[in-house]
Amino acid sequence: MSQQAFIEQLFSCNQKKFVAFPDKELAEQFIDQIFDLLFLPNIGKQQNLGKFEKEFESLKSHFSSLIYDVVLDGEKAQAITENFFNELPALYTELMNDAAAITEFDPAAESIQEVIMAYPGFYATTVYRMSHQLYKQHVKILPRIFTEYAHSKTGIDIHPGASIGGSFFIDHGTGIVIGETTVIGNNVKIYQGVTLGALNVSKELAKQKRHPTIEDNVIIYSGATILGGDTVIGRDSVIGGNVWLTNSVPSHSIVYHKSELKIKDNNPLPEAINFVI
Repeated sequence: MSQQAFIEQLFSCNQKKFVAFPDKELAEQFIDQIFDLLFLPNIGKQQNLGKFEKEFESLKSHFSSLIYDVVLDGEKAQAITENFFNELPALYTELMNDAAAITEFDPAAESIQEVIMAYPGFYATTVYRMSHQLYKQHVKILPRIFTEYAHSKTGIDIHPGASIGGSFFIDHGTGIVIGETTVIGNNVKIYQGVTLGALNVSKELAKQKRHPTIEDNVIIYSGATILGGDTVIGRDSVIGGNVWLTNSVPSHSIVYHKSELKIKDNNPLPEAINFVI
C-alpha cells in the first residue's frame, strides 16, 4: 500500500471512529476547572459573586458543548447539562463528607483544606462522583475520559459505573483499581494497591455483575485483591494487606496473612524454589 493510500484509509477510519467523541483536552480542562470552582473558593480564593456566577455559567456552557459532541442532539445535551448541574449541590455535600472522613481517619491530615488541595484520593473521588452522575444519565465515553484523566494524575483507577457510598476514604491511593460493577457501601476505607476486580474478563459477561460488593464500614489494607461478582465482604470487616479473596466473608470478619519467623540454623537451606524473592 502506498503512503498516500494509507493516509486516505487512516483518515476514513478516523472519521468513522471519532465522529461522536468529545475533545479530550477540553474534557480534561473542564474537570480541573470544575474542581477549582467547587473547592478553591473554600480555601481562601477571594472572588466577588458576580465574577463567580460568570465563571459558573461559562463552565456550564463548556460542559454542554462536550455533551453535544457525544450525543449530537442539542435538546438532549441541554437536558443532560441541566440535570448534571442541578445535582451539583448534592455532589458537593457528598464530597465534603468524603473529605471530612479522610481528615478524621488519617493521622497525617491536619485539615479538610489540606485534603482538598493535596490528597490524590480526594481528587480521584471527586472526578469519579461527577463521572458516575453522567454514567447514570447513560453518557458513557465522556465519564471514561474524565476518570482516565484522574487515573493518569493520581494512579487511582475508578470506573464511573462503580457504585460508591458516602464518606469514602482513600489513603495514599496509588495502584487502586475499582471495576465497573463494584458496589461499595458507606464509610469504607481503602489503601494503596487494592484491586476490586473480576474473575473473568470474557466479553460475554459484559452485562453481568463481575466485581465484588463491599458492605458498610469495611477497611481494606494495601495490596489486597478481591475478585468476583458474587464475592461479598460483610459489613464491619477488616481485610489485611496482600490478602487474595475470591470468596465472600461474613460480617465482622478479620482476614489476614500470618507472618512466620524462623531462626536460621547451620542446616543447609531448602531448595531455592521454596523461597519467594
